[in-house]
Amino acid sequence: MITVCIRYTIDVRKYREFEQYARNWPEPIRRCGGELVGYFLPTKMAGPTNVAYALINFTDLAAYERYRVALMQDEGARENFALADRSECIVMEDRSIVQQVM
Repeated sequence: MITVCIRYTIDVRKYREFEQYARNWPEPIRRCGGELVGYFLPTKMAGPTNVAYALINFTDLAAYERYRVALMQDEGARENFALADRSECIVMEDRSIVQQVM
């Protein structure tokens, strides 16, 4: 099992737009072969207020590669990418692949 960790730098003035973007992902991710652990948005209680995370599990790297291809062809995913582009709520994305220690 691998987990893709996406670290988003978001425009704090567009927090609600990013929240909607995050809420739109569960079904496209599932359809395309990923297992969404969750989206995690910043709070004002501690830490930076412009950093959000998404964690998505895959059985292996090949499954992640198939997912990336399927995601580009999924209508719901394409609509959500367009929403993010229109709103400009995402400033930057960084991806890493991690493994859980049991």
